[in-house]
Amino acid sequence: MVQLSPYITLPGLSFLVCAALTPLVRWGSVRSGRVAIPRKDRWHTKPTALLGGIAIYCAAGLPLLWLADFGSIIEYMQVHSTRSALPSYIAVAWLGITILFVLGLLDDLFHFRPQNKLIVQIMVASMVAFLGYRLQWVTSLTGDTILTIIWIVGITNAVNLLDNMDGLCAGISLIAALFFAFLYFNEGSFQHLTICLFLIGASAAFLIYNFRPASIFMGDCGSLPIGFALSMLCLHPVTRPVHFTVSLYALPVLVLMVPIFDTTMVTTIRLLSGRKPSTGGRDHTSHRLVLMGFGERGAVLFLYGTAMLSGLAAVFVQQHDSLAAPTVIIPLLLSVILMGIYLSQIRVYPEKEFSVLRNGRFTPIILEITFKRQIFHVILDLSLVAFAYYLSYRVRFGFGHQFNVFFDVFLKSLPAIIICKFVAFFLLGVYRGMWRYMGLSDVFVYLKASLLGTLLSLALVTYIYRFASFSKGVFLIDWFLTTAFLVGSRASFRSFREFIKHKALKGESVLIYGAGRGGQVLLREILDNKRLSVKPVGFIDDDVTKVGKKLYGYPVMGTGANLENILEKVAVNGLIISCRDMAEESQKRLLGVCRSRDIFLKRFVINLQDVDME
Repeated sequence: MVQLSPYITLPGLSFLVCAALTPLVRWGSVRSGRVAIPRKDRWHTKPTALLGGIAIYCAAGLPLLWLADFGSIIEYMQVHSTRSALPSYIAVAWLGITILFVLGLLDDLFHFRPQNKLIVQIMVASMVAFLGYRLQWVTSLTGDTILTIIWIVGITNAVNLLDNMDGLCAGISLIAALFFAFLYFNEGSFQHLTICLFLIGASAAFLIYNFRPASIFMGDCGSLPIGFALSMLCLHPVTRPVHFTVSLYALPVLVLMVPIFDTTMVTTIRLLSGRKPSTGGRDHTSHRLVLMGFGERGAVLFLYGTAMLSGLAAVFVQQHDSLAAPTVIIPLLLSVILMGIYLSQIRVYPEKEFSVLRNGRFTPIILEITFKRQIFHVILDLSLVAFAYYLSYRVRFGFGHQFNVFFDVFLKSLPAIIICKFVAFFLLGVYRGMWRYMGLSDVFVYLKASLLGTLLSLALVTYIYRFASFSKGVFLIDWFLTTAFLVGSRASFRSFREFIKHKALKGESVLIYGAGRGGQVLLREILDNKRLSVKPVGFIDDDVTKVGKKLYGYPVMGTGANLENILEKVAVNGLIISCRDMAEESQKRLLGVCRSRDIFLKRFVINLQDVDME
């Protein structure tokens, strides 16, 4: 029977220490003036205590000192040439955590240059690789050492950059540590698990004070050692037999998906916009989610959910074979890529966004790829077609031995299926439409293209393989999945753009009179034309059957007869008439109501005017 007491005692001890020390550190930071002052490139709006990482280090770092065997490090360095037993994992981790804690503390106090911090981080990462702990992603010792150094430095800085909103870094670190703990509990790796448990307790306790509204920030003295610890949890001793499976590469990336995604997106956009990646800014994933309308807590909770979803995917990958891993890895990866593309469209710096792409010798080629997006559409569809065919076999034959038998059939037929699908897509004009304006006619195109692709696949497979070892059910499932993926990917793009337009509306609040076609046209114009500077709150319509329903997400609040009652409940600046035909008496009545309420009354009109050529 598994002894659970260490798995409760260690995080409990860490939690109590951090929970007790954090208020003391906060008090000392405020008394000494070590507070984060609001700035234009930072998100917080009030002075907030810094140095919360001191409490985190005392709760998670110092306990490791009692468990560390530093003699093993000395022994290893003395007889390194003979390949003796590796030094204690906890001792190596403690050294790195402590060095980066001191580095972060000095930076919080005296503000080092980014390149100086980077040098220290590279030295620490090199020390870890020298002491025998690496990713073991490649067989080449040189290549694996370089990858390990890049990984440690990259994850350390990714977690550091994630500390940009109340509760975000501490919460994501807590979730990552929980999933690492579960993974290493299954493997029986006690030293890895010990670090996870201390991180869990310290992060959970600090989150009490750091969640919105935060009363203290962890600072670099907290985020740097936490980032290093999480990167260290992905390393293994070089003496361990290596099995190059999907889980070896996937587990670290999946558990740390949120910091990796955030850093990759922010760095890429800053470089393409002509900014230094090391310069702070309000352009992180969390900030863009707030601009979408999530709110600060909503944005943080959304990223918590993303981290938990990718963590669950890591658990699935660990507990299933490599053939089953694509079932969760591919859809998660595609979702993350799409989310990155959607979020990158939110304009944070309106004057300089993607300035590198818009100037110089890159303009003709890059603009074609980036702004027309046709190449991306093809690559996305290639992934969707391959995944739909793979998933069809999974649905048909499950996760047991039967799928392994038919996996060779899947592999040998996949190229033929891809060819047939893309021939159908090209012939029926899948790539002629514009995603942002997708309508019912486009959906019919996708349905026909998917059906033709399936029929061509059936014909080609029958001709080449005489349909031996193939299943009709697989092709039926494949048609359904391919259609769903085609329509869903396009619809998600349009839905996101619509969502952004709704959330980005600014100006005077208005009611729209008329929830018919005129009202739809007016609403579309308001969403697409920011110069109008109006923001609809709902509709009114004389058709009582429309009352209580919604048009593009906006409610039909009532009829013109009860307009005064509506205005009592809803504060608006004006009323816009979208109806073409309205009795003069009704117009006078509306004008009287608007004057009595001191709000404006306008009419939406579309005119075609002759162009004077003289």
